Amino acid sequence: MPTRREWLRSSSVALFGSLLAGTEPAAALPQAAQGARAATRSTVKPARLKEGDTVGLVMPSFAQWDPDPLDILLDTLKALGLKARLGKHLLDRRGYFAGRDEDRAADLNAMFADPGVDAIHCVRGGWGAARLLPLLDWSTIARNPKILVGYSDITALLLAIHARTGLVTFHGPVGASTWNAFNVDWMRRVLWNGEAAVFANAKETSDTLVPVKNRTRVITPGKARGRLLGGNLTVFTTIVGSGFLPDFSDCILFLEDVEEAPYSLDRMLTQLKLAGILSQAKGVVWGTCDGCSPGEGFGSLTIPDILDDHVKTLGVPAYSGAMIGHVDRQFTLPLGVQVELDADAGTITMLESAIT
Repeated sequence: MPTRREWLRSSSVALFGSLLAGTEPAAALPQAAQGARAATRSTVKPARLKEGDTVGLVMPSFAQWDPDPLDILLDTLKALGLKARLGKHLLDRRGYFAGRDEDRAADLNAMFADPGVDAIHCVRGGWGAARLLPLLDWSTIARNPKILVGYSDITALLLAIHARTGLVTFHGPVGASTWNAFNVDWMRRVLWNGEAAVFANAKETSDTLVPVKNRTRVITPGKARGRLLGGNLTVFTTIVGSGFLPDFSDCILFLEDVEEAPYSLDRMLTQLKLAGILSQAKGVVWGTCDGCSPGEGFGSLTIPDILDDHVKTLGVPAYSGAMIGHVDRQFTLPLGVQVELDADAGTITMLESAIT
């Protein structure tokens, strides 16, 4: 099956701009609504998770052909004292998608509208969430703020929903991710306990004198404060100019990706630079990028080279190597809350709780 990267390169998103789900074509909207990003909205925090709550499971992107991850997810939710509600079209398939765009969007709209669903978890990513944006019922989502969790392709939903409703969304493991102690702990701390957490990489040593894994690297030293925004670089750049992005003024921007050649990362960061997004950040965090090495041959830039070109030149505090992205152990990051970045320490500190 083609990789997410291959599908993203072969696909394009042509229809964006409907402010209310399927009611007005983009051409009928005011010019401001068709601009590069949505207006800043007041921050809305969802209610915390607690034992006995019901988690709605949706598949906004690729289909899940292997039933084992879903079975593991259902067992895991039960072990956590949570109930599961499956989207009506969760097991549908249309090519590589988990059903038609209209049906995948209908599942997401239904979960927000259902008073019996307390939180929504995306089972997997891939490609296709951006295709749902013109079909979402924004007024229903705004009236029913709930925890929404996912990463990778789910970046499109996290950013767009925050932009259109002000709802704090969560960049964290998808349902099919590994439910190890690290991931469960971070989800509990952020989504259950409402902790104003300090995101710091795990420091581990075995027979080495110093930690070797999960190291961070300072790009530009210093501290900065701002609203945390970001996600998967490829998906992020896919919706630049669509009107479904939030205002990035004075943000702390985090980015991650997977299986992208350095020239591709360079191209996408150039797009964010030309779109005026990078220059608005007060600080930048680069997560992980597995499968992004320069490979063999002559002439390739490396990731550190590219970050020096695009991030270091901003002159704002920045670091790389955060446990964010396509890795087995990752943070659950709240989009839309105020944080402090410490590039020297390699930390992101929440200045407020992300839930009520």
